[in-house]
Parts: sequence; structure tokens; C-alpha cells
Amino acid sequence: MSVHSEIKRVTTHTLQWMKQNNEKISMLTAYDYSMARILDGAGIDVLLVGDSASNVMAGNSTTLPITLDHMIYHAQSVMRGIERCLVIVDLPFGSYQGNSKKALESSIRVMKETGAHAIKLEGGKDECESIARIVSAGVPVMGHLGLTPQSINKFGTYSVRAKEVEEAETLVENAHALQEAGCFSIVLEKIPASLGKRVAEELKIPVIGIGAGMHMDGQVLVMHDMLGITKDFSPKFLRRYLDLYDEMTKATQHYISDVKNGSFPNETEQY
Repeated sequence: MSVHSEIKRVTTHTLQWMKQNNEKISMLTAYDYSMARILDGAGIDVLLVGDSASNVMAGNSTTLPITLDHMIYHAQSVMRGIERCLVIVDLPFGSYQGNSKKALESSIRVMKETGAHAIKLEGGKDECESIARIVSAGVPVMGHLGLTPQSINKFGTYSVRAKEVEEAETLVENAHALQEAGCFSIVLEKIPASLGKRVAEELKIPVIGIGAGMHMDGQVLVMHDMLGITKDFSPKFLRRYLDLYDEMTKATQHYISDVKNGSFPNETEQY
């Protein structure tokens, strides 16, 4: 059977079933009610309330400035728009690193104040204590390895990660550690496809890719990128399914013109 025809509510267990039955998992980011309603209605399996909201919603150059309060606001908005999909919320920079007690407190705030279904955090073995603590409290956790945007100042670049053997082996070790700590799934970002394939085959939990090749258990993209709302971001892994930037520009210019020349509103568009 297919999840699209049989499952009324997507859960973490649904994703595990999909991996076991070789059904790919579709995942996109969302940050507001209106878009979440559209994406959920279209049949998306997972929506990630990503800290990428810092970039695409707030105009920051990195994900670092966004706060836990901001993430909770966006997650609340998304939850009002969905009926079926699984919703995961990023823990933002500074809300969990190096402090398992703080990580648990942040996770509980997200779950209690938004009604979301899971949280996601970046990092490997260093975060396993926090992950185990969060999971033990009943909060599902998705991990994130490879390119980790919250660590941009550490790495200094958004280039492909784990191309060298040593870093690749470390990533594999971290992936197993996250699984052992209790993660229900892991995102792999911008790594060689061969490495992504290895991790997906070795792990029992679903592995979601973004720039990690075709052999992942599922794929995720930033919604603004996929729909062509953004124009200045064109990595190799991105496929644009629309060019909304130009379409919205044309529609706005059409509206401006109609207002200026007096053709809007017309006689049928007034009381």
C-alpha cells in the first residue's frame, strides 16, 4: 500500500514503515499558515519548520539570528494549516548546544506551545547526551549531519562536506551514534552521493537528503527555493518547479497598472 492512499496521519512510525517498504519520503520547509495548508493539502509527508526562516522570511544571511521564540511563532502558524503531515521544528542556534538541560527545556517549549510532532537539531556525538535526554522525555528527535548551517562560523564555507576519507568516516560514526541515541530520522546535507548511499543503507532509521544524492530514503528542499521565490541561490542539488519570483512580479506590476489607469476596481468589483 502507499502512504498517500492509506495513511490519514503521518507519524514518525509512518516514516519508518516507508523506509522498510522502499517508499520515498517527501519533505519541504514551511513557515506560515497559508503555505502549510497548500503543501499539506497537496500530500506532502513532512513539513520542517526550518531555521532557514532566518534567511527566507527575515532576510538574514545566516540561520544564527533566529530565536526560539521566533521558531515557536512560525511553528504555531504552520500547525494551524495542517491536517495530515508530520511537522518537525528546528531548534535554533543557542537553544541546545552544549547543555542537555537547556536542550530539553527548549524541546518541551516547542512541543507544548506549538503542538508540533518532533524537533530537529544539528550535530553528532557531541549532542547525543541531549538527544537521549529529549527522547527520554517523549519528544521525537531528527538529527542533522553534513553541512550544518548553524556551524557556518566554524567551517567558514557552505561547500560540500565529508569529501575526504577521515571526515566521511566521522560522519558515518556520528550517524550511527545519533541512531543509537534515539533519533527517529536523520537529515544529510550537501555530502557526496556515495557517502549518502552508504549511510542510508547502514542505518535502520530513515535518512533524508538535501544535496546528498538519489539513494536517500527521502528528500527535503526549502520551499522558497523549490517554488522559485528565491533567485540568488542556485546550488547543484536544487530543482526549481516554478518561477514564482517572476510570476509574482508580473502579477504585481499588472495590479499596479490597473490601479493607476483606473481599471481596478470596475463596476462589478464594488458595492
